[in-house]
Amino acid sequence: MMKKTKLFMDTVVDIQVVVADHSRDKAAAAVDRAFEVFRKVEQACSRFSRDSEVMKATRQLQTAVKISPFIFEPLRFALEVAEVTNGMFDPTVGKAMEDYGFNQHYLTGETIQSSASDSATYQDILLDEEHRTLYVNKPLVIDLGAVAKGFAIDLAAHELKNFEGFIVNAGGDLFAGGLDKQGRKWKIGIQHPIHKDQVIQMIEVSNEAVCTSGSYERKSPLKTGIHHLMNPCGKHSPNEWISCSVIAPYALMADAFSTAAFVLEKDRGKALLEEVNLKGILIDQDLQINRIGGI
Repeated sequence: MMKKTKLFMDTVVDIQVVVADHSRDKAAAAVDRAFEVFRKVEQACSRFSRDSEVMKATRQLQTAVKISPFIFEPLRFALEVAEVTNGMFDPTVGKAMEDYGFNQHYLTGETIQSSASDSATYQDILLDEEHRTLYVNKPLVIDLGAVAKGFAIDLAAHELKNFEGFIVNAGGDLFAGGLDKQGRKWKIGIQHPIHKDQVIQMIEVSNEAVCTSGSYERKSPLKTGIHHLMNPCGKHSPNEWISCSVIAPYALMADAFSTAAFVLEKDRGKALLEEVNLKGILIDQDLQINRIGGI
């Protein structure tokens, strides 16, 4: 196994590759390219930096701004999920996140407080497929936190696709390609939401992504009862689930739909995963495990 670790997107990114001795140099180069993808996606998508591509683009109101694929693709998918969930998943939730204190850059400590409209929704964002442009109707803050990491994981996995086995793990959100060094499916542990040093469920995956959204990860420093998963309509944090893990063909899907299932809460969250034919492990406040999709 070759293993390297770096810090991106406020999380530890761990990449492991199953390699033969003769391919170690090729693996090292591929791993470096995979980490470079994380750097590019973070520079493009971060709302914690005034100089990121997405923050610069949204400051140009009612103007069609050409944007790179590092924003266009995850934002396009986020808008599709917003449509499917009738706005319960909404990438314009960034202003509410700032207001609750989720606005400090993890490296520099710089805080961002934007002047944005409280009434802005995903419907105020227009993407032009032909010209690859972004147009915003009113001041808003785009938060790609539910898609950017998954998107980066998928691009990193693409750099490693020629190896027999690999894992790209970004703080527990991951893509497991091929087989492990014993030639078996990868065994992945779902973290216990209360006892964080324990595993509450084991699963086996190959060429699949696993992403988890949990209320235990990040709490608001300004208001009790608020965590980083936000209902954009009522500007509050849902709490029927404590953890939602989704298994999908791509990390972008698993990342977005784990968040969507969480904010939709119990019946609607489960129905959504069944509707889009994804697998899920959803844990409620009583630590009851709900398995979706034949797990």
